Amino acid sequence: MARKHPSTRQPPDPREGLVDTLVTASFVVMAVISRLGAAHDLSLSMVRMLGILRDRRPRMTELADYLGLEKQTMSGLVARAEKRGLVARVPNEDDARATDVVLTDEGARLLRQLRAEGRAALGPLVENLDASEQQLARDLLQRLFRGRRD
Repeated sequence: MARKHPSTRQPPDPREGLVDTLVTASFVVMAVISRLGAAHDLSLSMVRMLGILRDRRPRMTELADYLGLEKQTMSGLVARAEKRGLVARVPNEDDARATDVVLTDEGARLLRQLRAEGRAALGPLVENLDASEQQLARDLLQRLFRGRRD
């Protein structure tokens, strides 16, 4: 009979459950965003791009970095959004050689609609939390992602 050795397993990492919950939350949120985007004939990358442009005016290269896309892929994405009237390329205010991407009025309108639809779709997830718990969750998530761009 083989002799049993004492277990050398380490105790579970306490972050494991939190990381698992974050992954589950990301799947739920991405499924909602993907579904909303599809309803408006938008790819997930297009929805993400519109969201990034909501409060900033990045250069094409910065936008590609935010989205993790190659320059050529980024150019194609912007071209498709331009064709739909959602974004425009404009000269950078500080460097005439650079190009910024901005939301058009139509892009801003669509983004407002997507955000409203997203709040309606995701709102039920937090309904079982009281106001102070919702504030705490928001504060903790903001703290987790402070400084993150992606």
